[in-house]
Parts: sequence; structure tokens; C-alpha cells
Amino acid sequence: MPGRQGVQRAASDLRAELDDARRRTDALFDLVKPERLYDRPIPARHRIIFYLGHLEAFDWNLLREAAGCRPPWQPEYDRLFAFGIDPVGGGLPADRPEDWPAEHVVRNYGAAIRSELDAGIAKARRSPANGGPAEFSRLLNVAIEHRLMHEETLSYLLQQMPYDAKRRVAQPEVPEPPPFDPPRRDQGREPVERSQRSSLPSMVAIPGGAVTLGSSRALGRAEEETFAWDNEYESHGVHVEDFQIGRTMVTNAEYLRFVDAGGYENRAWWSGSAWKWKSAEGVRHPLFWRREDGRWLWRGMFEEFPLPLDWPVYVSHAEASAYARWAGMALPTEAQWQRAADGGEERAYPWGEEPPSPRRGNFDFARWDPVSVEAYPAGSSAFGVEGMLGNGWEWTSSVFAPFPGFAPFPFYPGYSADFFDGKHFTMKGGSSRTAARLLRRSFRNWFQPHYPYIYAGFRCTSD
Repeated sequence: MPGRQGVQRAASDLRAELDDARRRTDALFDLVKPERLYDRPIPARHRIIFYLGHLEAFDWNLLREAAGCRPPWQPEYDRLFAFGIDPVGGGLPADRPEDWPAEHVVRNYGAAIRSELDAGIAKARRSPANGGPAEFSRLLNVAIEHRLMHEETLSYLLQQMPYDAKRRVAQPEVPEPPPFDPPRRDQGREPVERSQRSSLPSMVAIPGGAVTLGSSRALGRAEEETFAWDNEYESHGVHVEDFQIGRTMVTNAEYLRFVDAGGYENRAWWSGSAWKWKSAEGVRHPLFWRREDGRWLWRGMFEEFPLPLDWPVYVSHAEASAYARWAGMALPTEAQWQRAADGGEERAYPWGEEPPSPRRGNFDFARWDPVSVEAYPAGSSAFGVEGMLGNGWEWTSSVFAPFPGFAPFPFYPGYSADFFDGKHFTMKGGSSRTAARLLRRSFRNWFQPHYPYIYAGFRCTSD
């Protein structure tokens, strides 16, 4: 079924999706006060001004020839804004604000590109200059999803900025989902409930069996294009043994027990590289937490407030792994996570075939911040595992690697292949700032294990 394997959109819809993605990223840049556009909120990432130029340069470099646009007229900016950075060896960027063009120059560059591309896209949708309509649709899908991924990147970058550097925007008014009792398959195994809110996570027993990972290239392509990124191919089956998995993601309350138990001071719970990183960076608690006057606060997008105990904890892979060891458990493999989400079937989403909607989870830019891990029972899988899409990406123990049959996109060969280095880990699920079209079952995200800035949590597994 197409919905299970990738994103299928008519070419006529893609232009509207591109416009919507542009509006979203434009609105995020508008949150930053102009004098702070040259800030670098995260040391390992570019200054914000880079992203203002990057989104337009990426579209230009990707679509220019296929859209039949004129030759590049500012090639130095096409190169300057072409690629982001992901320093693995500890090296950090050393550029200065004055090394970047003035804001008005970057905005003019982006506006000129949009105007040129829009005219070209209108013609190319009928008759692409290079390749057929299906190939042009694939390029448009790449442009749309790349921009939507950066909407999330920009969100967590802005989350780390001082509050006086941003224009405050109210939390979107999202109605609470109605009470819902999700159907659960009777496997003859009852979940082990929490004895108290601050105890270890309650677990759900998952029977062993087959699970399908990835997307299939075998789907037919006609007027509509089924899209998935190169690392999502090729579809293949994996067998997993019986295991248990957390009914919900680990909460701030549950993680607080690890902190209070001296988890950050006990080397036994940390790998060698994780302990070295933690010690060098002075990491003593999750990045989103702050201790003041004997109480813990949570760093929201526009203000701090008392730590919400029933929200998922956001931590790096290293911190998630340390907690799991302390709890006598482990992080799930990618296959285990998918098995728990599928409920024993190859479902489009954990809850079934119905497309994502506000009653199913905290995703698609619904909120700036997470909510309770138990807020969306209507999003549960058939096994009774809750909140597997939205509210926070979920770390797995699986190193990000190619599936059998992997082939890089010829127009973007480094998108995935550059990160098959054994130093990145696969994430599944999504956050409140993840677009609905990225919630497909085959989608894979990945980050380095010592990167604490993203909206990522975890759940535990045991045999």
C-alpha cells in the first residue's frame, strides 16, 4: 500500500506544499530579532544567517536545471550556502559574523532565487527540462522535505537562544484530544504497570515475529510519485525475538530518579567515549533542565517553567544509553521499535491506516513544546505501546547504516552515505516540530551520540 511505503503526491499538490513549507521557515526566521541573526546558538552548527541563505540555495542547486532556469549568476553564494556542517572529530566552526554577507544581501539573494524558480517550476511541471515528470516530482519532494526538516532544525536552534533574542509567539491553541480507548490485540500478556509515577517505566510484552523495514522501489509510478529518501530503500524483512518495551517514552520524573541516584557521577553506566564527552563538557543533567533554588526548571521555547514530570525527557543518545544500563535494560533496535509500532502488521502508522491527525499525537508543528507521554492514547499501536509518533524522536541502539540494496540519489549522493560512518545512531518517531509527511513508517532520522540539542527521548527494552 503506497501510504505504508512512502509519500505519494500528485504533481499539482507539490507546489502548494512547497509554498506552505516556505511559509513555515519564513515565520521561524521572523522570530529572531534582526541583530541576532548572526548568533550561533549551538557551537557545532552554523550561524542563523547561514540557514536564511541555505534553504534557497539548496532549492536552487537542486531544481535549477530541471526547471530550465538561467545559469547561476551568484555562484559564490550558491557554494557558500550549499551545505551545513556536522563536525564529528570535535572540531568546531571558527568563522566570525563579519565573514557572512549582510542580511539584506542574503534576503535579496533568496528572493531572486524564489522568483526564478517559481517561474521555472510552473513550466517544468508540464514539461521538465531534464528528466520526466516523475523525476521532477521526486526533486520537488526532496526540496519540500529538506525544508521541513530544517523547520525542526531551526526550532531547536532557536530553543537555545536567549529569550530576549526572540519575538515571543503564543503556544498554538490545540484542543485536547477526546477520550479514546484504543483497540489492543490480545496476546495473552498484560502490561506491567507503574507502581508509582516516579518508578521505572512500565513495560509491554511484544511477541517475537517478522517485521519489515524500509520502503520498496517496486511500487508503480505514473502521474503520482511515491517518495522516500535513499536510506529508506530497500524494503527487507527482519525477525525479532520476544521482548518488552516501555509503554511510553521515559519521562522527566523517571529520568530524575537516575539523576538523583548519582547517575551522572557513576562511570559504570557510561561507555568510555560517553564518559569522556560528559566530563569534558561538564554535563550533569539533561540540556533542557536547569536547577534553581532547589528546584528543576524546563527550558521552553519562550520561557522557563517548573519541570513537567510527565513529559518525555530529552537527552542525547549517550545519556539515554546510560539510563538504560542503570535501569537494567537497553535501547530498542530499529527492528524492535518498528515491531512494537506495527503491532504485528505492516501498518502505515501505529494506530492503523488513517492519516495523522491532531487526535493521534503531538506532531506536525502542533505545539512548541512536548506534552504528557500519556496524552494521546488514540495513537497507540495494536500492542498497546503509546506515543510512538510525535512528542519527541526516539533513540535506538542501531547504528545508522545502509539497508541491503542501498543506492544513493544521483542528484544528492551525500545525503545519507556521508553519515554511514559508524558514528551516528538511528532515530524513529518524530517530535512536535516534525511534519506529518515525515511520519511514514520507513522514515529514518540520525544523529551523533553526544548531541543533546534535538527533541529526542527514548524508551527502554528488555528480554
